[in-house]
Amino acid sequence: MDHSKVLAGHPRLEEAVILAQTDTTVGFLSQNTHKLSTIKKRSSKKPFLKNVFDLKTLKNMTRVPNKRKKELRRAKKTTFVIKNQAFRVARPLADSIYFRKMQWCYSTSANESGKKFDPTFAKEKSDIIILNEEGLKENPASVIIQINNKKRKRLR
Repeated sequence: MDHSKVLAGHPRLEEAVILAQTDTTVGFLSQNTHKLSTIKKRSSKKPFLKNVFDLKTLKNMTRVPNKRKKELRRAKKTTFVIKNQAFRVARPLADSIYFRKMQWCYSTSANESGKKFDPTFAKEKSDIIILNEEGLKENPASVIIQINNKKRKRLR
């Protein structure tokens, strides 16, 4: 029996596209960039934001300059760019077993590339939908800050 195959209706967590309220807006979350690119109909060369759910996971992925560690720990609704890699330490709004198991995922807004948020489209394209008591709503985008050991530059 091939254990790598998915049971009907239950995608592997690494392959699943999750629709959830992120700390900023409604988003698709997944560890599969190809699947996210296909859903959004955007270039596969355009990088995705990486969400990490704790600082230990981030420490394994990239080196944060010592001067910026306190800023990163305290930041809320902020995306950081280090060496052309965008990431955000996000505390998921929904206390879900999925987020505890994933540790990290790629994140993008839950709409087609260049279009407004459509709840019907988002629900059709996702494998798992996680709702909290507030439901799904669009919020302002996060602040984007590019950091290195010497400079800090606000991009958005």
